[in-house]
Amino acid sequence: MGALSPLLTVMTEVAARAGRSLNRDFRDVEHLQVSRKGPADFVSIADKKAEDIIYDRLTQARPGYGFLMEERGVVEGTDRSHRWIVDPLDGTLNFLHGMPHFAVSIALEREGELVAGVIYNPATDEMFHAEKGRGAWLSDRRLRVTSRKHFDEAVIATGMPFMGKTGHARFLKELHQIMPHTAGVRRMGSAALDLAWVAAGRYDGFWERNLKPWDIAAGIVLVKEAGGFVSEADGGEDILRTGNIAAGNEDMLAELTARLKKASA
Repeated sequence: MGALSPLLTVMTEVAARAGRSLNRDFRDVEHLQVSRKGPADFVSIADKKAEDIIYDRLTQARPGYGFLMEERGVVEGTDRSHRWIVDPLDGTLNFLHGMPHFAVSIALEREGELVAGVIYNPATDEMFHAEKGRGAWLSDRRLRVTSRKHFDEAVIATGMPFMGKTGHARFLKELHQIMPHTAGVRRMGSAALDLAWVAAGRYDGFWERNLKPWDIAAGIVLVKEAGGFVSEADGGEDILRTGNIAAGNEDMLAELTARLKKASA
């Protein structure tokens, strides 16, 4: 592609800056001060520092825009048409265990529609970005979802409920409908990167339930701009509200949602 749009220039620069902060802490992860928010849900000083960087830089670049952030929650802006949806560290548990699979996720919502998304893995220096009508990219490489049509050749990503979360029995039923019929199921611990990898054609599909808007907003833009399709896991369209998501190319999404429906029968 040509030069990044002014919007994506801001978003990628902010993601990179937050990522550099995360990388510095990741190299010294065993010494991080960590507080516990809830069962298996940790928040670190690194997470908070990255969010501060993103909040400050985006506020400076686009004064008045609102925010929906993992730590700050809802921050109302004077510009009611625009809202940033931000996860400063998706894959916190991976980060805290020294696993280089985590991401900064930044999306922009305009008049209630997701119009741009950036997902950056600082450990691998992979910057995924997309803007409505301009395609999805990994740095300067155009991304496309896979064209695979047969479910038994597909690699499907998912997330599973952990300690303190509901839905364990339901997940096992869904896994039973999907795992025996695919080439493989992967659980890597970052929904943002799962969606980026669907957009990049590394995964053929993805599903997960009970996610937060900041987990998936940027990834939704990436998958759609890479030619993919996204819906609620049960087939609806209100993904950010329910947090239940399925994604893939048209054939994969149809097969995936059909199998998830069968698991609920």
